[in-house]
Amino acid sequence: MSTPPGEGDPMPDVAMETPDGGTVRPSDFKGKKAVIFFYPKDNTPGCTTEAKDFTALKPEFDKAGVALLGVSKDSPKKHQNFIAKHDLTVDLATDAEEGGLSDALGVWAEKKMYGKTFMGMVRSTYLLGEDGRIARIWPKVKVKGHAEDVLEAARAL
Repeated sequence: MSTPPGEGDPMPDVAMETPDGGTVRPSDFKGKKAVIFFYPKDNTPGCTTEAKDFTALKPEFDKAGVALLGVSKDSPKKHQNFIAKHDLTVDLATDAEEGGLSDALGVWAEKKMYGKTFMGMVRSTYLLGEDGRIARIWPKVKVKGHAEDVLEAARAL
């Protein structure tokens, strides 16, 4: 397995499905700053809080010229329900079951919970510069205050 890209490296350009059946890829954001946040699952407590926090700050990200994209392996239909249920305004995308962006970044990884080992999304956030390179990585994110930290870093970029 190759080493995942780090800060300063180009973001792998992998297509993901949008809730409306279209596609989005990191190169779509070239020329503007972007935040891509990876989260485990729609409608779970931490993920819902994170998506709502980014939604609450979206006007500030917009003002700073920063695109927002949340990514999980949930289906486009589940994303539609998640958006509707929580009035989310952040864009969401479905990563491929195998060989997706989360695999390329190493954030689809082995996790342990209640003594069981399974593959899952490690909550992580990537800030991309206008050149499409990774400016900053937040690995193993704690949700509280995270969206604010990311906004601050994006503004400073």
